[in-house]
Amino acid sequence: MGNVKVGIIGYGYWGPNLTRNFYELPSADLVAIADLNDERLKQAQLKYPNVIAKHGYQELFDLGLDAVVISTPPATHYRIAKDCLEHNLHVLVEKPITLKSEDAEELVELASSKGLTLMVGHIFTYNSAVHALKSYIDSGELGEIYYIDAARLSLGLFQRNSNVMWDLAPHDISILLYLLGERPVSVGAHGTPCVFNDIIDVAYLNLIFPNKIPAYVHVSWLDPCKVRRITVVGSKKMAVYNDIEIENKIKIYDKGVDSPDYTNGGFDEFQCSYRSGDITIPKVRITEPLRQECQHFIDCIVNHTQPNSSGREGLEVVKILEAAQHSMNNGQTQEVITW
Repeated sequence: MGNVKVGIIGYGYWGPNLTRNFYELPSADLVAIADLNDERLKQAQLKYPNVIAKHGYQELFDLGLDAVVISTPPATHYRIAKDCLEHNLHVLVEKPITLKSEDAEELVELASSKGLTLMVGHIFTYNSAVHALKSYIDSGELGEIYYIDAARLSLGLFQRNSNVMWDLAPHDISILLYLLGERPVSVGAHGTPCVFNDIIDVAYLNLIFPNKIPAYVHVSWLDPCKVRRITVVGSKKMAVYNDIEIENKIKIYDKGVDSPDYTNGGFDEFQCSYRSGDITIPKVRITEPLRQECQHFIDCIVNHTQPNSSGREGLEVVKILEAAQHSMNNGQTQEVITW
């Protein structure tokens, strides 16, 4: 198989980044870009004069493409991805894969029946710092995992047809699934509409994983500070992944609390032992996660292998979001997920 011929569908917020990467990949040929907006198409043509520009994505079906990359509003993902799969195209679709789990399941089954690659843009599963954090968890260096806390906060971007949970939480949910290698058994959520009465712009999720490991996710479009942080607290050590940091994205804290042996005494024997050792900053080779994601998509097509962020992983994230939305709508503290 020669270079994979790729078309980009959607040249809005994230589309230019995807276009740049596929244009620069030696193993891919960027053939065409489709977008309904004339001004965006003009910008694309100015930057990539040799790439075909089309208005409707259906116009890409006659160009001999092997694959498409869908970077359009989430409400359109299902319809466009299904159409592309039915035209025998491999598909990389941005997160969330769909807004309904039954739609995601249909896409997974359709891709499987046709032997096509269906991959979701869970970009942080291709982040070398997240990989390093997982290695610390899996090695046991952090000890027993007590809990994980995730925060993804900033001012904007508000979206009329979505809420902050569906926009930002897929990132942290996909990270949690990757770090722990397991699905949650329950999830609860609550959120607040601050700026618009009908749009949740601040949300909190509480996920319980096997072995009773809790994970907390805080997402917000309404915060003065940009925060992209994962904290993992273990019985031996604690780790913080801060994506805002340019170089030192991972810090390992030799800190903790040892519970006392108070079996033979009363409250006067309840004296905890606190540890406060060194802070280790491991050297992590930083490569652009999006470049790794795009290359992985091409490699999966060429080698007929399953993506790390396959359609099925995307389906799992949507199921969790649905359960969280149900919890938020009904005021329930927890919603059990049935897989």
